[in-house]
Amino acid sequence: MATLRELKGRIGSVASSEKITGAMKMISSAKMHRAEADLKRLLPFRRQIESIIGNLLSADARFTSPLTEVREVRRAAIVVFGSDDGLCGGYNINIFKGLLARIAELRQTYGETLPVTVIPVGRKLTAACAKLKMAGVTSEPAEGVSSKSDGQQVRAFGAALRDLFLEGGADRVELMYMNFQSVSRQRLRSDAYLPVDSEALCGKADSNACRPCIFEPDAETIFRSVVPMALQSTLQEVFTENRASEQAARIMAMQSANDNAKNLLEELQIEFNKLRQQGITNELLDILGGQVNN
Repeated sequence: MATLRELKGRIGSVASSEKITGAMKMISSAKMHRAEADLKRLLPFRRQIESIIGNLLSADARFTSPLTEVREVRRAAIVVFGSDDGLCGGYNINIFKGLLARIAELRQTYGETLPVTVIPVGRKLTAACAKLKMAGVTSEPAEGVSSKSDGQQVRAFGAALRDLFLEGGADRVELMYMNFQSVSRQRLRSDAYLPVDSEALCGKADSNACRPCIFEPDAETIFRSVVPMALQSTLQEVFTENRASEQAARIMAMQSANDNAKNLLEELQIEFNKLRQQGITNELLDILGGQVNN
């Protein structure tokens, strides 16, 4: 049975853990709100891009771009986003399970021997993907980027993905990430990134806002310039959603740890009080016993 000193030490340790998890929850909450604000700042740019493409497609002309070329899928690449840090519950585990399921789906669609290149972003997911032992599946960690990358690093990464597609390294590129919906809800998504489906890209644009326009220098040149910008905005949005989802998962994990610490603290406090009361009772019995003997 534990002594009073041991219980007091355990109570102090659990109380410290409760304070730490509470502080980490507050820090993650601040980071998540910052990522939410970043997502809101991205929306005007994305809507403007969608509006421009919508106006172009309403001009009754055909547009071509190397980035919209649909080819037979002989090689596929999946850019999968995870976290650099731990203490976020099953966040990375769920993404990794989704990755395995998506690889199986691609091979079911394009052939069982389809070569798949996995490009993990985030230290935790990179370590998990390095252990992949599937024939035809290779892991090539993204260079120069992490889950915390800034705009310049994201632009360089986007250019590398475009080069991968244009040079034939992959006939289809997908982005797999946690779509941020709320603090308690993040949904795993896998979106086609390349080749670009221009009609789907402008699908959210307001059709009433698309009106006859005069294009300078010409619609084809504008289209070829806007498509890379649209891809870049999509990639930046995915990076930001990944950060928001990671912090939301960490908030829930810290909340669970904090609740467990509180419950354990209450149990230890009850045990401590019982043991102290038992000690007091024994001392009183000893005193009374001594008086009777005298």
